[in-house]
Amino acid sequence: MSQKMERDNFGNRFAVIMAMAGAAIGLGNIWRFPYMVGEHGGAAFVIMYVLCTLLISLPIFLAEVSIGRRSGTSAYGAMAKLAPKSRFWKAAGVLPVIIPIVIASYYSVVGGWSLEYLFKSCGLVFTRSTPEEASALFGGFITQTWTPLIMAALFLAMTGLVIAGGVRSGIEKFSTYAMPALFVLILVIMVYSISLPGSKDGIKYLLTPDFSAITPRSFAYALGQSFYSLSLGMGAIITYGSYVSKKENLVASGFGSATSDLLFAILAAFAIMPAVFAADIEPGAGPGLIFQTIPFVFSKMAVDMPIISSFVSILFFLTIVVAALTSNMCMYEVVVAYLDENFGIKRSIGSIITFCVIGFLGIFSSLSFGLLKDVSIFNMSIFDLFDWVSSNVLLLLSGFLSVVFSGWVMPEEDLRDELTNGGSLKSNLKWFKLLRFLMRWVAPIAILLIFITNFIL
Repeated sequence: MSQKMERDNFGNRFAVIMAMAGAAIGLGNIWRFPYMVGEHGGAAFVIMYVLCTLLISLPIFLAEVSIGRRSGTSAYGAMAKLAPKSRFWKAAGVLPVIIPIVIASYYSVVGGWSLEYLFKSCGLVFTRSTPEEASALFGGFITQTWTPLIMAALFLAMTGLVIAGGVRSGIEKFSTYAMPALFVLILVIMVYSISLPGSKDGIKYLLTPDFSAITPRSFAYALGQSFYSLSLGMGAIITYGSYVSKKENLVASGFGSATSDLLFAILAAFAIMPAVFAADIEPGAGPGLIFQTIPFVFSKMAVDMPIISSFVSILFFLTIVVAALTSNMCMYEVVVAYLDENFGIKRSIGSIITFCVIGFLGIFSSLSFGLLKDVSIFNMSIFDLFDWVSSNVLLLLSGFLSVVFSGWVMPEEDLRDELTNGGSLKSNLKWFKLLRFLMRWVAPIAILLIFITNFIL
């Protein structure tokens, strides 16, 4: 039996959008996006982020999902299968296997932080502490050796259990329930946040653009965040694309996933930034922003509303954990699918191997706040180095290769066939020339300019 016939598929369009939105929506939206907004000019950064997503990242998203469905294989072998005579494209398949391992290694560390803070919320730690004590807990926690490692391992194990269940029973089932729940949870958090005294300054910060803050470097970070958030370049969308039925409308599913990701990121910003200003904390406080700010707010609110504060704190960190799981799943799946297709390793065993590889690499990121805090590479900690290299180098390079492949190497009729379902989707035919133009010219040139900005300016 051929590999294509054995391959499992997502059940319907809703499942496709939820799975791909799950790949996109995660810590990149809740943890990373708010502090990036804070560091790069507030509303001006949000505008750049939206434009980057719609004009550059969405075409790349469609390019990757088209490659995945056309090849019917995971990220490693997809381009090699579609260009069998090229050694270059076979070699390029190594990147989308390495990248998710690197990202998941430090991503799981943050997932472990989220899990620890969920447990603290359930234990009413924040509501029983003073605001200053609640905010200071984060620094004390991440500098420890064993507890952050145990939490990261637990988070990674939870991811592995879902992936071991397969495409339909694992990824699809979890995403179908988790994603709608995530939107409900973040809306509840947003309403709570904007009701806090002093939150108006945070809302104003998100709605009043400072165009003087727009620089080539801030644009580079906006595109890097868009790549990171949509899981582009890491092989996840190619792999998920291989699970999409030939009957599915890729353009509709891709647009639905991208807009869901945009909406959630903006909702997350409105859930975090008003609370940041209410707590009088610097919006550009960096990766620890939500783990310092939100406990401070919950502790402060507990003085007048202890029950509500406790309940909302649990909901908030539950939201972070679920969002982290949905994104970590897609990275985990890339590696498991690679082991399955190229070495015949069963999902259960592949999940264990993936757990060990990612977990081992994650040890260094976790310890970079404690035992390895004095280790500096290019003036960055190990954690920051992994984050910067993956977001601003590896993802852009892999995404560049994907969009160049779809625009210049993949036959035009093959790409048209995937995006229009053999010409049966007439509305998609109208958009095809524009999408291909964006894939061939706009996206590649934009990525090259971002590379120049990152390394020269």
